[in-house]
Amino acid sequence: MKYLLMILTALIITSCTVPVNRSFPDLPKSLTQECLDLQIVPKGTIKLSEILIVVTTNYSQYHQCRFEVESFQQWHKQQKEIFESVK
Repeated sequence: MKYLLMILTALIITSCTVPVNRSFPDLPKSLTQECLDLQIVPKGTIKLSEILIVVTTNYSQYHQCRFEVESFQQWHKQQKEIFESVK
């Protein structure tokens, strides 16, 4: 019984001294990709409807990419604050 108590005490003491390696999580692959290039109005286009389609597509594509980047930046900031607050 005496030896069992000494072994358990030794295990408890040594388990408390194990260092824990912390690392910040990797970026999701969807957020490491660059935004798509914007479309260019083809040369010789005379129809306003074709120009508006390209402009509208570029506008929505830009805002979608901007939203994703801003969302990631906000997420990253929050996660970093949480990570650094844990000791």
